[in-house]
Amino acid sequence: MENKKDELVEAIVEGLQEKKGRDIVVADLSGIPDAVCRYFVICSGGSPLQVQALAHSVGDTCRTRVAAKPLAVDGLGRGSWVAMDYADAIVHIFLPELRAFYDIEHLWADADLRSIPNLD
Repeated sequence: MENKKDELVEAIVEGLQEKKGRDIVVADLSGIPDAVCRYFVICSGGSPLQVQALAHSVGDTCRTRVAAKPLAVDGLGRGSWVAMDYADAIVHIFLPELRAFYDIEHLWADADLRSIPNLD
């Protein structure tokens, strides 16, 4: 089962990179009691259209690579912060100013944070 969870996170990251998502961080919450999921994957998009495109890319990539569909998607119409719930992983795609304001990756101070290099 661990491998399946890791494959899901890899598919999410691939979907984000496909549409040039920036400053991707994978927060491993597995060691935190009562965490809402095992992983947060956090990313920035440069415009509302890019935020929406990133979310669609994640959905498509997860469906084709690991046969996973999100349980819920919120914020897609606004394009400033999209949250996608895959049970074991929650994807947060932000405009940079909202990401800085909410600072999600630092709310979970005990999480193991892994930064994914930007593809240029």
